[in-house]
Amino acid sequence: MMKNLDEYLEFHEDRFVRKNLFQEGKTTAFLLNFLPGQTIPPHPHPNAHIYLTVIQGKGTCTIGEKEFFMSQNDMIHCTDEQMLSIENTGNEPLSILCVMAKD
Repeated sequence: MMKNLDEYLEFHEDRFVRKNLFQEGKTTAFLLNFLPGQTIPPHPHPNAHIYLTVIQGKGTCTIGEKEFFMSQNDMIHCTDEQMLSIENTGNEPLSILCVMAKD
């Protein structure tokens, strides 16, 4: 199956948007879309690894105590024991392709 990510670029003024792409067994692929200033607060992903790839825009990803500036084509990995937060710190929409692989 093939999907075009442009069809999943949906944004709302009041909160970030998650658009599910694929679900297969214990693995989920989804797109996170943020307008400038929108965030996901720190949270864990028990028994899962998270792989993030920036599709468009710029932002900050915090994993545990480390903060990473991210922009288009950057990829980040987060283990199940780490707290993850994301913020669109840029002036344009931020979209991140996420793959969550559960143990």
